[in-house]
Amino acid sequence: MAKVGIIGSKGRMGQALVDAINEAGLEHAGGVDKGDDIAGLAAASDVLVDFSSAHALETNLAACNFAKKPILIGTTGLEERHHWLIDDAAQDIAVLQTGNTSLGVTMLAALVKEATSRLGTDWDIEIVEMHHRMKVDAPSGTALLLGEAAAAGRYIDLTDNSERGRDGITGARKEGAIGFASLRGGTVAGDHSVILAGNEESITLSHRAENRMIFARGAMKAAIWLMQQKPGRYTMPEVLGL
Repeated sequence: MAKVGIIGSKGRMGQALVDAINEAGLEHAGGVDKGDDIAGLAAASDVLVDFSSAHALETNLAACNFAKKPILIGTTGLEERHHWLIDDAAQDIAVLQTGNTSLGVTMLAALVKEATSRLGTDWDIEIVEMHHRMKVDAPSGTALLLGEAAAAGRYIDLTDNSERGRDGITGARKEGAIGFASLRGGTVAGDHSVILAGNEESITLSHRAENRMIFARGAMKAAIWLMQQKPGRYTMPEVLGL
């Protein structure tokens, strides 16, 4: 029976992950939070799932690398340097990093990429997301994941072609830009919509998370898959064979 360790066990995803581990017939190896023994958990686990903080990522990767254990990273708010750390660790261990472990969101991203690859730049792309009032980063990791999918469909770089935080006299919308809008309130687990607005017609591709268990179940499917992989950096679409 595979042993799954949870990094960020006291967070909103912690209990959902425990439930998903039990549901999948796996063994819960334990959990750690800030200040706890991550090295000990890595040694006792077959795979680790990280939904903690971007600030802890370097330490978490180092512990997994030392123990030679794969790690799934669902932590959001990552910066460029964090991705460098992941690339470095992936030379020695299997690492799956994603802004969303939902299988539905993974499929949505594939649909977004397909749509944007076939529609011209006269179709404007807007990504709208809403989360609970306690979420601290914006846009959400899922919104950025969808933005990356849209950018990939057009063979452009998201960083150079995104528009955020519009306020005041902003001027006309840049053709080909990918816009983001972030809403916060209540206890919303996660709503995301990608709007493709053309001339006199529009398409909206959406996903609604009704419960955090969808992320936990997706994480377990990905963790089981990850344990069978060689060292390298992986994504959720690979889990689904997309």
